[in-house]
Amino acid sequence: MLGAILLVSVLLGAGVYAGVQLAGDGEGDDGAAPTAGGRREIPEVEAGEPREPAATTSSTIAGQIVPIESIEIRTEQVAVLEQPVDLATRPGDDTLYVAEQTGRVQALRPGAKPETVLDLRSEVSGEFEQGLLGLEFTADGAFLYADYTDTEGDTRLVEWAMTASGPDLGSRREVLSVDQPYANHNGGAIEFGPDGFLYVSLGDGGAGGDPHGNAQNLGTLLGKILRIHPRPTEGAPYAVPSSNPFLGREGARGEIWAYGLRNPWRISFDRATSDLWIGDVGQSAVEEVDFQPGSSTGGENYGWDRLEGTKPFEGDPPEDHVLPIHEYPLRSGNCSVTGGYVYRGERIPDLYGVYLFADFCVGQVMGLRQSDGQAVDVSSLGLTVPSLSSFGADEDGELYALSLEGPVYKIVP
Repeated sequence: MLGAILLVSVLLGAGVYAGVQLAGDGEGDDGAAPTAGGRREIPEVEAGEPREPAATTSSTIAGQIVPIESIEIRTEQVAVLEQPVDLATRPGDDTLYVAEQTGRVQALRPGAKPETVLDLRSEVSGEFEQGLLGLEFTADGAFLYADYTDTEGDTRLVEWAMTASGPDLGSRREVLSVDQPYANHNGGAIEFGPDGFLYVSLGDGGAGGDPHGNAQNLGTLLGKILRIHPRPTEGAPYAVPSSNPFLGREGARGEIWAYGLRNPWRISFDRATSDLWIGDVGQSAVEEVDFQPGSSTGGENYGWDRLEGTKPFEGDPPEDHVLPIHEYPLRSGNCSVTGGYVYRGERIPDLYGVYLFADFCVGQVMGLRQSDGQAVDVSSLGLTVPSLSSFGADEDGELYALSLEGPVYKIVP
């Protein structure tokens, strides 16, 4: 159970760009390339290439809302891998691509054995909360992105062009690098939003209690969710959307979309409503799920380290902070929230519109139904997955649960 011990650490949470030297903020973050007048701005972009939204935004398919505790689901094992921590799908491809924390990307094709299509084991750090943490494809399937900690423990976001057989290893390009002051709180989730931009989660840099005050500091990328256009633009490795909330503000990093986060281990978008869900790992009192409506223009402050969930932690609560849509106490074996997805598949109609999440140590799959940004039903779905490290969604909106012990499960009726 060494792997389970590793991710308990991952979730508990006690530079330079490729080819361009960058100015930092004094705490290890990378900035934009310096000029005589200071830091050069990364080019702005107007819009990405959005994925097609689902055809309906209703909370159920049949129109009848069933209490979450009455919904019956089970798991169906599809593979056993080595410490699976993320799952991604490529449009037009029925393969499931699974990231193993130890550094490999495994392709799960129907009726075939798992195939290693990318091996980063010699490049990732394997201590504490580190490793290969996130995986994502562009909307057209042309590029693959991976988020991992390198052998020095620093976060790297890397891109590969895709071919019919897998990533083109010779096309490798580094998009973003962020120095990590400690070995924990690396975040690691990467998701393309409905606007076509890439959202990247970063923890507060680690240790405990955010000792450097990163989460509330807009001058650092740590403790944030970033929003970027990851393709090279005007000689820079990525671009900053012109509509990002802090772009142009003195002392702030334009890449920041949301802040005040401790360790947003998993984030996801509701494909029907564009709402953003964030599972943010707590310190010692509570675990929280944060919610950003699809109509948001960004800039939300989720409170850490002034608040841990709704509870005071250090100093006065920040102005205009956003409280979690749900929190639960650290007791009865709970240790770390694993954020999930809103179910938008067709096989389990009663589950349609329900957000699934869990606690890593307990493994009990929970469901949350919201209305106008308020939780109206939160209950257990009667399903337990040991060491539940992550959820995943396929192209049909069906959901998967990954166990750090090895199994990858599909959630079925």
